[in-house]
Amino acid sequence: MIDLVIVSSDLRPHVLDTRVKRGAELSTDHDLVVSFIRLQRRMPDRLGRPKCIVRVCWERLADPSVRGVFNSHLRESFNQIPREVGDIESEWTMFSSSIVDAAIWSCGRKLKKESYRTWLARGTPEAAETYRQAKRTTALVVSEAKTRVWEEFGEAMEKDYRTASGKFWQTIRCLRRGKQLSANTVYGGGGELLVSTGDIVGRWKEYFKDLLNLTDTPSVEEPEAEDSEVDSFITQAEVTEVVQQLLVWRSGTVPLDWATGVVVPLFKKGDRRVCSNYRGITLLSLPGKVYSRVLERRVRPLVEPRIQKEQCGFRPSHGTLDQLYTLHRVLEGLWEFAQPVHMCFVDLEKAFDCVPRGILWEVLWEYGVRGPLLRAVRSLYNRSRSLVRIASCKSDLFPVHVGLRQGCPLSPVLFIVFMDRISRCSQGLEGVRFGDHRISSLIFADDVVLLAPSSLGLQHALGRFAAECEVAGMRDSTSKSEAMVLDRKKVACTLQVGGEVLPQVEEFKYLRVLFTSEGRMDREIDRRIGAAAAVMRSMYRSVVVKMELSRKAKLSIYQSIYVPTLTYGHELWVMTERVRARIQAAEMSFLCRVAGRSLRDRVRSSVTREELGVEPLLLHIERGRLRWLGHLFRMPPVRLPGEVFRACPTGKRPRGRPRTRWRDYVSRLAWERLGVPPEELEEVSGEREVWASLFRLLPLRPGSG
Repeated sequence: MIDLVIVSSDLRPHVLDTRVKRGAELSTDHDLVVSFIRLQRRMPDRLGRPKCIVRVCWERLADPSVRGVFNSHLRESFNQIPREVGDIESEWTMFSSSIVDAAIWSCGRKLKKESYRTWLARGTPEAAETYRQAKRTTALVVSEAKTRVWEEFGEAMEKDYRTASGKFWQTIRCLRRGKQLSANTVYGGGGELLVSTGDIVGRWKEYFKDLLNLTDTPSVEEPEAEDSEVDSFITQAEVTEVVQQLLVWRSGTVPLDWATGVVVPLFKKGDRRVCSNYRGITLLSLPGKVYSRVLERRVRPLVEPRIQKEQCGFRPSHGTLDQLYTLHRVLEGLWEFAQPVHMCFVDLEKAFDCVPRGILWEVLWEYGVRGPLLRAVRSLYNRSRSLVRIASCKSDLFPVHVGLRQGCPLSPVLFIVFMDRISRCSQGLEGVRFGDHRISSLIFADDVVLLAPSSLGLQHALGRFAAECEVAGMRDSTSKSEAMVLDRKKVACTLQVGGEVLPQVEEFKYLRVLFTSEGRMDREIDRRIGAAAAVMRSMYRSVVVKMELSRKAKLSIYQSIYVPTLTYGHELWVMTERVRARIQAAEMSFLCRVAGRSLRDRVRSSVTREELGVEPLLLHIERGRLRWLGHLFRMPPVRLPGEVFRACPTGKRPRGRPRTRWRDYVSRLAWERLGVPPEELEEVSGEREVWASLFRLLPLRPGSG
């Protein structure tokens, strides 16, 4: 016997069986020997083994008794904190640990595989038997639960809906998203496939460290400014009494926890093993976000009056509809008079993560943010650092010198100020003429559209914008930037950035709305109907036809998810009878299934809506158009949508029947449905309450289903 397994004497009692496997000798005089050993001791920790993340059962605070215990324990902890510590890190450590300890004491921790972990910790035969018994019990319970899992699921969802719990919408999001597959391997920097946990976490750290630490520009030393009203100490009305005791404002520094971010990669599309196909979401300290909100309320009044009207992102009283309507109105008007429009949809590479902070401080100083307020903003970035979390594994901390903090309430206003500086410095005279106005660009955060009447003018505008971006430390993505021409003839538009030619397309999706080279919205309406159908398919078995879920809960999902998906951007639509019929068919496709009917039942749509207590979707769309019309009439003339709404392009119309203009369509709608003639629209819609009361009482169309 020359083939054997050698074990130590203390393991011999645990050997269950030893066998010889014939046929695996591989032309040798040896046989394969296999031994089965039962180990009843704790396995040593492997390098890179995921550690358990302590999670507190915060939802138990909804119970008044648990909340009372939490409050009393927290009050006792706060009373033990000295009033004057002197060190901001010590103050923050005592403050945060008091909250966490009180939460763990009153709410407890979320436990998973408790019996299994107990067995691993103790390593005794009694613990192993307890674990085996728990496994048998669990298998029996799972077998019995499979017969009623959907019933319990429906009842739980219905309960969450009735109690207005956030779990209801969290479940809906999971159902829509489907099963998310996680990549257990990633490609390294050299293209090699990494499989070990330590190598994978190290690769993610290397990727985000390189992404968030591009070459930065040193900032200038700004002179100290006099304290003003916005530079005063944080008051009790802005933050709570405990946070007010921290030294963040007086010392000009923040605790390290506030400056530390946890980066979680979220998959976008493509190969899951490629790191660049993920976007990183940074999780920040909640008290630090409260402090950032205070700073945001002080920064915005200083910079808001200086931002150009072309920027509509992250601004109060502005939204995506402003830019969508402006672009739609420009294309509609210039198509009517056969005037070409050359457009370039510019995409910036990792714009939010690549803002050079040195240049940002200079821009803020130029826009009026100075002195203690600027020092407070910079304190959030002076010791900025991050780590990457993959499942339960965390990488080492690494410093971050470039980019804005994702999830921070202050970051949006800082970003639009930075983009406004680039746009202001790159402006020229190449914009399209629309009435008495010249429009050269439309910007929503980092979504930029450049407009010009010719290809040469657009190339000049694009060159200046790309040059200013390069000076500011940003780069245009030539693979995602595209050109499009609105003209009655086929016209080529050759644009170059850095020696690379941008592709010319016939359609482009801007702010989730599809614009075409013909200026029509038919393809966009087709997309909306298809997107709504995809939403219904994703929730069909688990929600739409689920008998355990009440109609009221299903209709809430219909109003909050299905209708917004179907009608996004409907304020811009000019609908024909064919489009109206398709919208109504998409509406009834969902409602009939909620009511438990099909086309074979031959029940009128009006009867189904009346039974469910839902108003016609076409009525909702008409109200949305009339609401937006009144908003345009009341909008100040200095706003870009108000300018293009009142302006009319000049030129000669070509032969043939013109398209129905949006304003004529909505004016006729107000005349037919509200009885307001076009010449009185501006006067009536000027009174907001009167106009709102009119379209709220909008009657049903005769014969609508």
